[in-house]
Amino acid sequence: MRSTADRVRQAICFELIGILIVTPLFAWVFNHPMGDMGVLVVLGATAATVWNYLFNLGFDHALHRRRGDARKTFPLRILHAVLFEATLLVILLPIFAWWLQVSLVSAFLMEIAFAAFYVVYAFVFTWCYDTLFPPQGTNERTA
Repeated sequence: MRSTADRVRQAICFELIGILIVTPLFAWVFNHPMGDMGVLVVLGATAATVWNYLFNLGFDHALHRRRGDARKTFPLRILHAVLFEATLLVILLPIFAWWLQVSLVSAFLMEIAFAAFYVVYAFVFTWCYDTLFPPQGTNERTA
């Protein structure tokens, strides 16, 4: 299991790297000013950081309780990434619509694009993070 300090480091690194990639990319893709998109991304990242900590804590405890181990197999990594993004989409949808002054349908389509990006990003980031910083009590690296 990971310590609280390790979970905080993981969440902060995940969000900072994500902000640096997604803000200019999505400002360009959705034709919104960089400032507007930047504020939205920071609001989303703040919500995502809190949710990241809570979700990962719950997911790891569920794995540990069910399997006696918090390491993730390839299929569990996919499930982890998809569940995280689906729940985050529900949380952020009204914020997107309000901030960008778009319909819920437009906000939903934007959220789908963000979620698609972040599903891949979360999978790659978490795999890299787990490789660089294996969970405590883990004697071998996961594939």
